[in-house]
Amino acid sequence: MDKKTDGVRRERATERSLDAMDRKLLAVLVEDATESYARIGERVGLSPPAAHERIKRLKQSGAIRQVAALIEPAATGKTLLAFVHVDTTGWGKTPALMAIREHPEVEEIHSVAGDTCMLLKVRTESTHALEGLLGRLYDTPGVKATRSYVVLSTYLERPVQPGVTANWPKPSAAE
Repeated sequence: MDKKTDGVRRERATERSLDAMDRKLLAVLVEDATESYARIGERVGLSPPAAHERIKRLKQSGAIRQVAALIEPAATGKTLLAFVHVDTTGWGKTPALMAIREHPEVEEIHSVAGDTCMLLKVRTESTHALEGLLGRLYDTPGVKATRSYVVLSTYLERPVQPGVTANWPKPSAAE
């Protein structure tokens, strides 16, 4: 899953825009990608062959990157979720820093704008394991500081959603 996101403008994932039916299909698949084409079609108002064909096109276009299982963290013993801000000297995305992906505890690596260079999402079995991962980061050339935010409770965690908000409310301060 080595996607390049260095460019300011992102490439479109699909050759054509998603229509309302594509978004309905994606919403069903995000809920449960193991549903049969018959059940998916029934839920969105398509025949099973039509649902299959549309899903096949969504895969071919790149709108669906892959189908994967969402694992319950407690099942793996990785119940400690943390976000780690990594400050570096110079450009953060070095081969040495990117090698942190070799550890299965590292779920996401992002280059970010703001008061830090890189943002990591990590899940570990314990604070001791998190400390080990942080030690590994500090051994990386160019890493000068980290700030860790340990999650106490999660109220929403989900994959990318196919819907878009059409009308954002105006902030009350703008009135």
